[in-house]
Amino acid sequence: MKKSLFACLLLLIYLSAPQTMAAVDGLISKKSSHSVSVTLDRLEARLKKKGITIVARWSHDAGAKKAGIPLRPTALLIFGNPELGSHFFTSAQTAGIDLPMKALAWEDEDGQVWLSYNDPQYIAARHGIKNRRVIIEKMTAALDNLTDAAIAPQD
Repeated sequence: MKKSLFACLLLLIYLSAPQTMAAVDGLISKKSSHSVSVTLDRLEARLKKKGITIVARWSHDAGAKKAGIPLRPTALLIFGNPELGSHFFTSAQTAGIDLPMKALAWEDEDGQVWLSYNDPQYIAARHGIKNRRVIIEKMTAALDNLTDAAIAPQD
């Protein structure tokens, strides 16, 4: 009986946690409960509320359509927080190729929407940044919280 209860509890915890897909190096992908557009709308609203600058929003599928190439919904949001990201540049200016941050909302072949972004730890490692542990932790926590809120079923 205890084993069954424990197994049910573990299953409940697993099912209630945000789902992530198999990792591509440095890429975090989370399953969204919304369309591509709504997922990015929700993320953008949360970023703005935190005072984070929205640089651009780009529709890859709209560009593909103009070129006559079919593409499932795919859109990119570019955003930045100079109070955090600039610390990367003082360690390695090449980090500017990866910052400001980007979040990609995209629909897979099964109709499932995902929200993907680069792991700050991966960006730091890519550029040999070893002296920004606190900044990396802040960026990681903020991105995790903001993206979890954007993909959540309800506000």
